[in-house]
Amino acid sequence: MSSLLNPAVPAGAFDTYLPTAVAASRRQRPWTPADGPLPSLYLSHGAPPLFDDPLWIRQLSEWALSLPKPRAILIVSAHWENAPLALSGSDAGTPLVYDFGGFHRRYYEMTYATPDASELLRRVVTAMPDTEPIHQYTGRGLDHGAWVPLKVMYPLADVPVLQMSMPTHDPDALMRIGARLRELRDEGVLIIGSGFMTHGLPYLTREMFEGAVPTWSSDFDAWAADALARGDVDTLAAFRTRAPGMPYAHPTVDHYIPLFVTLGAATAADAPVTTVIDGYMMGFAKRSFQVA
Repeated sequence: MSSLLNPAVPAGAFDTYLPTAVAASRRQRPWTPADGPLPSLYLSHGAPPLFDDPLWIRQLSEWALSLPKPRAILIVSAHWENAPLALSGSDAGTPLVYDFGGFHRRYYEMTYATPDASELLRRVVTAMPDTEPIHQYTGRGLDHGAWVPLKVMYPLADVPVLQMSMPTHDPDALMRIGARLRELRDEGVLIIGSGFMTHGLPYLTREMFEGAVPTWSSDFDAWAADALARGDVDTLAAFRTRAPGMPYAHPTVDHYIPLFVTLGAATAADAPVTTVIDGYMMGFAKRSFQVA
């Protein structure tokens, strides 16, 4: 019996989407300085099941196509926590990280050979203060929090991509890192924080697989949506004690806190956001947004 985690045709929805997506991506207008700064993004990234979800695929694709194609992408994923601050390999075609388990072999054979990102790496290093040591892991590729959504959004793999680690769980520190990256948006670099608005994996139930949304997920999502709409960063930063649904919505904080890099990179830290994707996958909130 097929299901989201055991589809009849693994990545079948992605295969159906790909021909049209490739043609659209070829037509996508590249960013120019006349466009001004690109927005910064926070997206809920899914995992292999994203490739089997036609709606989610379409939502991410339409989001990417609504923007000029960036000159480069810098992404911070929930799945790379490392201090001091670290950057992934910048060579063209750096191998991927298949940091998930229990899925069909097809997902471990997928590739995403992006172009050389050495120019972006140099630019990121110069944007960071001398007091912030940066280490490059030359052999580390993009983990699934990066390559899975980007494979949908930019299927030609024609945009240089660099991944940055999360060196801390402190929202203020992540905001400062985002602020340092803000100037890159003026140069056509897309800044992305990649997580999941709710991510209570230990509390996953059979009912959630069947479409039920637990109150701890819906309540947290509604709380975050309200704070984001008001640009209330202080409330968002106090999520451990002020958000409903805790700690079930985030038994670990890694999928929530990338949004502080996104907000830090915004033109104004308290700028209201534009929600692009909402709804749920297996009871987890897919809320994803952009901010100018």
